[in-house]
Amino acid sequence: MSMIAVNGTQLWVEDEGAGPPIMFSHSLFFDSGMFVHQAAAFAPTHRVIRYDHRGQGRSDPAPRADLDIDQLTRDAAALIEALDAGPCHFVGNSLGGFVALRLAARRPDLVRSVAILGSSGEAEHRAAEFAPLVEAMRSHGAAPLIATLMHIMFGDTYLADPARAAERAHWQAKLQALPPAIADAAHAVVFRAPVLDELAACRVPVLAVAGAEDHAYGPPEAAAVARAAGGRAVTVPRAGHSVALEAPDAVNDLLRGHFAASSARAAA
Repeated sequence: MSMIAVNGTQLWVEDEGAGPPIMFSHSLFFDSGMFVHQAAAFAPTHRVIRYDHRGQGRSDPAPRADLDIDQLTRDAAALIEALDAGPCHFVGNSLGGFVALRLAARRPDLVRSVAILGSSGEAEHRAAEFAPLVEAMRSHGAAPLIATLMHIMFGDTYLADPARAAERAHWQAKLQALPPAIADAAHAVVFRAPVLDELAACRVPVLAVAGAEDHAYGPPEAAAVARAAGGRAVTVPRAGHSVALEAPDAVNDLLRGHFAASSARAAA
């Protein structure tokens, strides 16, 4: 675990294991910890790299002007290069998926495959609904909005499961503690540009995974990405937006198959 300098900022990076590299890119409101189950599953056979986006987690803070998705994509590309990790399998949840698709379209030299989880290639179709939430967060932080955030970030099955109460409480506490500055990162997500058109020429294998209970980007958004990129869309039942946390075994199985197929395609 260390801080790595890229593009004038310092990013928190967790780098473990050895073998073919996989880089995990987290969702808005989370940090590299959202991929704890994937790190445990893949580190025995792969080099697993997880990092925090600028302005989030343990990485350096940044003003709103430096938090747009294109900048975060340049950060991810620079990090892959700084760590000599390319070409890597790149996995992104939500915000991380926005980055993954841009890397696939713009820096195919750095990615062997991409997998997006609970993400989209379109402009935000609920911008009018989400914009007031961003402004409320800017004034008061995340705590007053915690019920809304939990509904957006997790599926109904996960939220109602008594066996996962302790895990749920952990993530709720982390979200509730987010400061007003997180609104700047949220603004970049809500007002992002679409990337679907760029995927028409994509030659990188793309897997688009959606939770059936995702309240933000569900199976239709995953299907649109798969069509645009010539990839594959899969729906995970009884899971929501944070599908890698909610259904880790199902997601890990999908990733293993995707990585194997991508490697076989590269060797052919």
